[in-house]
Amino acid sequence: MPAPVLGVASDQNGNTVTIAQDPPEALPQLCARVHQRVEAFLNAEPATERLRHVQDQSRLSLKVLEEALERYSLDELSLSYNGGKDCLVLLILYLSALHVHFTGKKAGSNGSANDSTHPPPPRLPQALRSVYIVSTHPFKQVDDFVEDSVRTYHLNLARYAKPMMEAFADYLKDNQNVKAIFVGTRRTDPHGGSLKHFDPTDRGWPPFMRIHPVIDWHYAEIWTFIRHLDIPYCSLYDLGYTSLGGTTDTHPNPALRDDPGGGEGGEHFRPAYELVEDGEERLGRDR
Repeated sequence: MPAPVLGVASDQNGNTVTIAQDPPEALPQLCARVHQRVEAFLNAEPATERLRHVQDQSRLSLKVLEEALERYSLDELSLSYNGGKDCLVLLILYLSALHVHFTGKKAGSNGSANDSTHPPPPRLPQALRSVYIVSTHPFKQVDDFVEDSVRTYHLNLARYAKPMMEAFADYLKDNQNVKAIFVGTRRTDPHGGSLKHFDPTDRGWPPFMRIHPVIDWHYAEIWTFIRHLDIPYCSLYDLGYTSLGGTTDTHPNPALRDDPGGGEGGEHFRPAYELVEDGEERLGRDR
């Protein structure tokens, strides 16, 4: 059973107003519910400047996702998913974009978008192509959250416990229809500074199109989206982890260490969503 987390309002089964984890909804109903919540968020008057920025970022990301769905068939698309906060936001926006693409309805439309001159849109598959490159020393909490995600979001998830380049090469060999992969890389990540929304892989890498819908999001905007839309997330983030790798190179972020006021139980860390600065996100990573 998915565990509730601190940063979003949920019931004892981890269900929120946006995401039903136990039991999960069918994929078409899930996409419809997520889209409804995303649309309500985008149409609301923002109470803060940060919310306004997150609305703008969401609209831009949705345009990138819509363009990808026009360029490629769903059989040619995959999602790189490791349970982290960035690919989680990407996944939620992907579900919203899928609802629009597969129902033929644009935002604000009424009734059916299909008529005698427009054939009905294709149907959603039973599960979404995705790939998980497993850390050499994975956290149990991460693996558990990924397993919950497979059920909740209907992911057809292939797992590869290998270095990234080798893992993608094997994945593309095993899934030869895949031509493009959504990646949750952001501008402040290592090697993310010069990336565009659509970027072919570099020389020496297995050839595919990398698609970066959330490349220009800031750390605080990621958490604002997750918490405002009540999206369940990995429980490690409540323990002060802000960037998830493996157990040997990832620690709670020292910028979130509570003021040591004595008492028992060792160090305590505030949750990840209390961090604000992009430059402090990876202070808990050894590399």
